[in-house]
Amino acid sequence: MSMQPPAAPHRVAIANIDIPFWRMVMILVKWSLAAIPAAIIITIIFIIIGAAVGIVMSMLGLGGLPSFMRGLPT
Repeated sequence: MSMQPPAAPHRVAIANIDIPFWRMVMILVKWSLAAIPAAIIITIIFIIIGAAVGIVMSMLGLGGLPSFMRGLPT
């Protein structure tokens, strides 16, 4: 059985994409609607991470007011 070396990769250049205007508008509308739930999910993840970091910091005694604000009259 003869083993041939793999062929060299071919370079491809795209010269033109022919998409009708309204089809492109629909694609962009779908992308923008899909971004809304993604942004909500990412926001929830950041809230959870921030809460976890805040809990750990307060357990270590690093949370709360800065030292220069402690003891000031309210």
